[in-house]
Amino acid sequence: MSLFGGALSGLAAGILMGLLSHAGFKAGIFKSSILIIDGMFAQQRAGLKYNKQQAVLFGVPVHLFTSVSFGLTYAVLVSILKVKPINGWLIALYVLMLWVSMLFVALPIAGQGFLGRRLGLVTWLEQLVLHIVYGVGLWGALYSLL
Repeated sequence: MSLFGGALSGLAAGILMGLLSHAGFKAGIFKSSILIIDGMFAQQRAGLKYNKQQAVLFGVPVHLFTSVSFGLTYAVLVSILKVKPINGWLIALYVLMLWVSMLFVALPIAGQGFLGRRLGLVTWLEQLVLHIVYGVGLWGALYSLL
């Protein structure tokens, strides 16, 4: 599997995840948008005051960059392990690790607390759904490329 294929697959999965997250937030289904969370983080790191519209504008490239990096990481891991990239169990395990990292590392670093509690009590479930979507998107993109 090429690094380009991993990056492209991560990008496709990230677009799918980001669109679902933000649409779910706008529709009132989700309590938060991954694009706003990423944008708030970028604003904080840049020393800017929070602005909702700017948060989305900052959040889109941050989210897509991290999605591409996760796709690249997956490509590197399957190359190192010398396994087939189209392996549902392997993708599920990888996405599970991404989800756990989101809950216990990324959300707290972004100022949203463990499990994203500042965003709502079911943030962990919203993030699980979004990460499943990322995994399905990653699998689908990899499948179409290979």
